[in-house]
Amino acid sequence: MSEYQYYEFQVLEKPLTEKEMRELRAVSTRARITATSFINEYDWGDFKGNPDRWMEKYFDAFLYYANWGTHVLKLRLPARLLDLKTTRLYCAGESASARVKDGGLILSFDSDDEGGDWEGDEGSLSDYVSMRTELLRGDLRALYLGWLLCAQNGELDEDAPEPPVPSGLKELSASLTNLVDFLRIDSDLLTVAAQASAPLKDATPAREEVSAWVSALPPKEKDKLLVRLMTEEENMLGSELRKRFFEEHSTGAGGEREPSTSRSVGELLRTAEAHAAERKRLAAKKAAEKMARREREEAIHREKYLDSLAGREAKLWGDVEALIGTKQPLKYDLAIQRLCDLRDLARRQGDDNAFRTCLNALRAAHARKPSLLERLKKAGL
Repeated sequence: MSEYQYYEFQVLEKPLTEKEMRELRAVSTRARITATSFINEYDWGDFKGNPDRWMEKYFDAFLYYANWGTHVLKLRLPARLLDLKTTRLYCAGESASARVKDGGLILSFDSDDEGGDWEGDEGSLSDYVSMRTELLRGDLRALYLGWLLCAQNGELDEDAPEPPVPSGLKELSASLTNLVDFLRIDSDLLTVAAQASAPLKDATPAREEVSAWVSALPPKEKDKLLVRLMTEEENMLGSELRKRFFEEHSTGAGGEREPSTSRSVGELLRTAEAHAAERKRLAAKKAAEKMARREREEAIHREKYLDSLAGREAKLWGDVEALIGTKQPLKYDLAIQRLCDLRDLARRQGDDNAFRTCLNALRAAHARKPSLLERLKKAGL
């Protein structure tokens, strides 16, 4: 199989300058470059840039996947809006990590599955970027999913405690659902983990609450906020105020966390294994019941069909001879079906010996037809 690699970078805040676009073009002459994105696909060769450096200097999001099973997603957020200490409670391994550079907190999610089947298309950054907005408003579900991935990949001690569980793990957003699939997080592990997650709360504050909160801000602070709004080139003031509001009101989608459940990594993994075993047992039971029901229905249908043939055995034997006489393979198949009907009729009537005598005579009469004899053998005749 030939190699395939997909690289996509996106700017979500300040567009690239002409100078920055020229710098990117110097790295790749084939890439699709706009003021907000860089996309390139490789069937041969390799990317000449450095994704980590580019995330520090140019971009807010990065997606990479290759046909040998490597998946990477990176997001950059203002460090003042997502606390590194809190982030590292969740991003605690190689599969999910966090670092701060020049005021930006860069999250990295990595998944490798060299034994998996290549499906040909793992989507684009548009499937994931709304997760960044969720993180900016205090929704930590993406970080928790990263922690689950680290646990799943054996990067954490079995005795390590589970971090606080965000609300809403049972009702993931579209971007988080895409993240689960992209990182190949085990569905049984996620189901078990979500049992300790509270329901998702409405993240839209009432206008009256916001108005009262803003009115209570000191006048000098309001003046500073307005100056920032008008002068900061990369303005995240709305997200910053929204996060502050939610923190002070103890609400927020996915951001409100339950106290630690005291579950350890090992306990979660063992519970997930038990859940998977029970799920498979129930699925096997359901499949067996479905198979038994279908077999009963087929048996009833078969009996009704044989009832319709009773008393017409002589005609059926004549049909068999006529079909064999055509020397056509498809007609041979029809002849075999008629013979199976005759066999089952004979068994119902307790006259199996008579059927065998007629069948042996037929085999002897057509002993020079190997194709027919082979079909008889496969049919158990």
